[in-house]
Amino acid sequence: MQKLPKFSRHLLILPLLLTLAGCNLVVMSPSGDIAMQQRDLIIVSTVLMLLIIVPVIFLTLLFAWRYRRSNTAATYDPEWHHSTRLEVVIWSAPLAIIIALGAITWISTHKLDPFRPLDRLDAERAIPANTKPLTVEVVALDWKWLFFYPELGIATVNEMAAPVDVPISFRITSSSVMNSFYVPALAGQIYAMPGMETRLHAVINQEGIFDGFSANYSGAGFSHMRFKFHGVNQQGFDQWVAQVREKGTALNRDTYLKLERPSEREPVRYFSTVDKDLFNAILNMCAAPGQMCMNEMMHIDRMGGGGKESAENREKLLYDNRHSDQAGGSHETPAGESPDTSETKPADAQNGAGQSGDTQTMPGMQHDGHTMPGMDHGTGSDPAPAQSNSN
Repeated sequence: MQKLPKFSRHLLILPLLLTLAGCNLVVMSPSGDIAMQQRDLIIVSTVLMLLIIVPVIFLTLLFAWRYRRSNTAATYDPEWHHSTRLEVVIWSAPLAIIIALGAITWISTHKLDPFRPLDRLDAERAIPANTKPLTVEVVALDWKWLFFYPELGIATVNEMAAPVDVPISFRITSSSVMNSFYVPALAGQIYAMPGMETRLHAVINQEGIFDGFSANYSGAGFSHMRFKFHGVNQQGFDQWVAQVREKGTALNRDTYLKLERPSEREPVRYFSTVDKDLFNAILNMCAAPGQMCMNEMMHIDRMGGGGKESAENREKLLYDNRHSDQAGGSHETPAGESPDTSETKPADAQNGAGQSGDTQTMPGMQHDGHTMPGMDHGTGSDPAPAQSNSN
């Protein structure tokens, strides 16, 4: 068989390149103001860096060509070693770009702080006065997403919705391992960590159905840990809420403990009623009966510890639900039974509650003015406090 000409072989690649034209580069074409600002930051940073990269590549090729061995017309000066003019150009240009990048990064880091409430709907519209954000509480489970709407008294699995041009205030946590909440069309990824609360403020500016997923590997079902985010108008959102209430069931502690078990490809579920204290119990890792809440444990430590009597709290502070393999793939410790600690015992739990060392790696620390749960509790039964914002 006669070989195809080189040009013809290149034409065979063209159809493959055309298929890329249908790709949706959602990161570079988002539908939410926060994601748009992040996209602009990527573009500006890339252009500033290319101002150095492109000339350097061009000059490298130019010098290689001009001063090649066969070019006898080029000046040969082996004794040349310094040029003040070249030194100024070589160092001033990168320095100016570094200063510009530093300034942009400093401003964007504070302006796009996920804990900072929004101050605009988009580049041309400020948030109207008396606008109340929609609060959504997010829990990363194994391997699905649970969304609470505390003001509406509903919850969903692997599906959420929000009205267009309404600020959204996310409270995000995890039930077991660290995960990452990411809706590229809405905003950048935010980590979800057990026993800790992270925040995200965002707004969707266009109607549509957008993909959300886990951006942090968390085990076997990670690849299918996806959900749909519906951006709808206010009427559409009201209809969606009505649908959840009509088709949903009750979400109480027992239902949650079954839902918490690791499972893959979980279908969309609706819950028309929700235990009002469930999210705070998940956040403080005490949804199962007999467990001590993290804020209660930290309150004991804050008050000086519980002494030798606190040894009885050790079993109440074992939170890992993965070490117990039961029939049917369940990894849950049955309600009312103490978990088997023969295989794994968290180092902090082995020390016993009430010792000052117990809180070294536990929630309750402050990060850049953002208070984590358990920092300010008047009594052991107080719920986790609201997040403060330094901005």
